[in-house]
Amino acid sequence: MSETAKRYATLIAAEQLAGHLDDPEYAIVDCRHSLADLTLGQRLYDESHIPGAFFADVEADLAGVKTGRNGRHPLPDRDTFVRFLRGLGIGETTQIVTYDAGGDMFAARMWLLCRWIGHEASAVLDGGFATWLNAGYPVATDAPSARREGNIVARPAGFVVDAAYVLAHLNDGRMQILDARAADRFAGENETIDPVAGHIPGARNRWFKHNFNDDGTFKSRETLRADFASHGAEPERVVHSCGSGVSAAANYLAMTHAGISGSRVYAGSWSEWIADPSRPIATGPENAEVISKR
Repeated sequence: MSETAKRYATLIAAEQLAGHLDDPEYAIVDCRHSLADLTLGQRLYDESHIPGAFFADVEADLAGVKTGRNGRHPLPDRDTFVRFLRGLGIGETTQIVTYDAGGDMFAARMWLLCRWIGHEASAVLDGGFATWLNAGYPVATDAPSARREGNIVARPAGFVVDAAYVLAHLNDGRMQILDARAADRFAGENETIDPVAGHIPGARNRWFKHNFNDDGTFKSRETLRADFASHGAEPERVVHSCGSGVSAAANYLAMTHAGISGSRVYAGSWSEWIADPSRPIATGPENAEVISKR
């Protein structure tokens, strides 16, 4: 990619991507997925996808090995993730574009992982595959081959925190957990995925779906800034969390796109937190918590 070429670091519009379908400096990655049907993404990809797009399996390519104590979507091994990207032909200057169905969290997960290894020329297709289709752009059914072996390397970024960090800062005022799950799961009223219901004590709730317009595109930067402010989000204190570290990525992306820097992500999130019964939990809506040590 030439020094004068535009780089996209948060979102890219369908119109902008359409002009780069044959650009060797672009790598497009389909991240469609369903937590209720783990094979849906591959089936959708096989039916049709953006021309030249590769497929990333959220469970296999965008998550690491589960140990029973590190959550449902632990971070992958860095070297393994880098090898995956190299296999797609991704190099140090490649513009990565990820997409999901639209108004979802899975493309944001890959975007976060790219930033986690220090590759900032990574962007999510605004509105996802639905917007691409609605605009009348072409689709394909064939799976591409990488033009070459990539040379991307990891330069780890420091915005991810672990359970020890969260536990150490639960009550010191230096951290504000912002939970991206729906309000009922946050309150512990309708837990359908994890074996323990509730949230990390002191957390605030902001469902990741609030980032999107009705058509699945992201809301404006101004609207997002106002919405995060209404949740009391102070960037240097915010640690994004969710069920397993996936929808948290969508809130982190929204803040970054809105120009709000300094927040971090608890990658293990709720599913890792509850794996250790000594960690406290809370139930109920914000400011009405019942805390249990289990």
